[in-house]
Amino acid sequence: MQTANSFISAFARLGDFLRQFPEGEADGEGEASAQLSELNHTHKDAFAEIIETEHIFNPWFTKDSVLRALSGIAQMLKPEVLRQWLAPYDLTPPPARLVRTVGLVMAGNIPLVGFHDLLCVLASGHRVLAKLSSKDDRLIKKVAEILSDIDPALGGHIELTDETLKGVDAVIATGSNNSARYFEYYFRNMPHIIRKNRNGIAVLTGEESEDELYRLGEDIFTYFGMGCRNVTKIFIPDSYDLTKLLGVLDRFSHLNQHHKYGNNVDYYRTLYLMNQAPILDNWVLLLKEESAIASPVGVVFYERYSEIGQVQEQLDLHKEEIQCIVSNLTEISGAIAPGETQQPMPWDYADGVDTLEFLKELV
Repeated sequence: MQTANSFISAFARLGDFLRQFPEGEADGEGEASAQLSELNHTHKDAFAEIIETEHIFNPWFTKDSVLRALSGIAQMLKPEVLRQWLAPYDLTPPPARLVRTVGLVMAGNIPLVGFHDLLCVLASGHRVLAKLSSKDDRLIKKVAEILSDIDPALGGHIELTDETLKGVDAVIATGSNNSARYFEYYFRNMPHIIRKNRNGIAVLTGEESEDELYRLGEDIFTYFGMGCRNVTKIFIPDSYDLTKLLGVLDRFSHLNQHHKYGNNVDYYRTLYLMNQAPILDNWVLLLKEESAIASPVGVVFYERYSEIGQVQEQLDLHKEEIQCIVSNLTEISGAIAPGETQQPMPWDYADGVDTLEFLKELV
C-alpha cells in the first residue's frame, strides 16, 4: 500500500531527474546523488534524445518548450511543495477493494500537459488508465517508465493506451469545446471532470514597468501561446498606448523564425487586412480589438475600459472561459503577477476544480 511519504519520495526523485535537463546536473553526494546516478545510467541519454528530437514528431514541441515544461514540473515535485499540497487532504491509501481505475484523456497542446492529472490520481492511491494524445505520447511514456523504475508499486498503477477507454470507474478528460460535448455524453454515467477550452487574460493599468511587460510577454508567448494558461486577451485603460507594449514584445521576435508560428501570424495578418480589420502588428504578434477571450495563435485580443467595474463585469460574464488572470490590481480577485502563468503549483487546479478532492470521493 502506497503511503504519502513513499509517494513524495518517489516523485521527488523523479523531479531531481527531470530538473537536471533545464538546470544542469547538480553537484551532490550521499544517497540522493547515488540514486540520481543510477537513474542517469539507465535513462538519461534516452530522455535527452527525446528532448532533442521531439520537434520532429510535433513541430510545436521545440527543445525550449520541452525544457520549460520540465522545469515547471520539477518545481512542482520538490518534497516541500508536495508536502504542502497534500497536507490539507489527510490522504489515507484506499484498501485494495476500493482502489478505482481512473481514465485520463490527455491533451497534447503543450509538452506533458497531462502530467498533473497522473500525479493526482497516483497521490489518491487509485490506478491510472491514460489515453495519450498522438501529439504528446513520447515524453509521458518515458516519464512513466522512469517512475516505474523508481517505484515499481507506483508503476504498477499506471497503464497507458492509444485505444478508447474501457473498464474505468471515473474519467478526467481534457479537450476542446467540441470534444467536451462528446465526453459529457460518453461518460455521463460515471463520475467525471470534463475540461473545455480556457485561456489566460491580463488586466493592465498603464503603470506596469518594462520588466513586467516583458514578463507578460512570457505569459503570451511561452509554448507559442497554445496553453490554457497563456494570455490571449488584455484589458487596457482607454488612454493606454499599445505601441509601448509592442515595443517590449519585440524582444520575442525570434519566434517568428519558427515556421508554424510565423505562418500563423502571416495568415491572420493577411486575413485581417483583406477584411479591413484594424490591427497593430510588430511582426511577431498581432493585436486586435475584440470582445472575445480566445484568440488564434499569433494574435492577442484587447479591450479598453474606463473603470475597473467594467472589467469585473466581463470577467464574471466569461468566467467559464478563463483559466487565470494576470494583473497587479488588488481589486481583481485571484490575480497573479506577470510572468507566473506558466509556473503553476500542484494546488493550482485546472478550471478551479479540485482534482484530488474529486478523486478522494471515489472511495
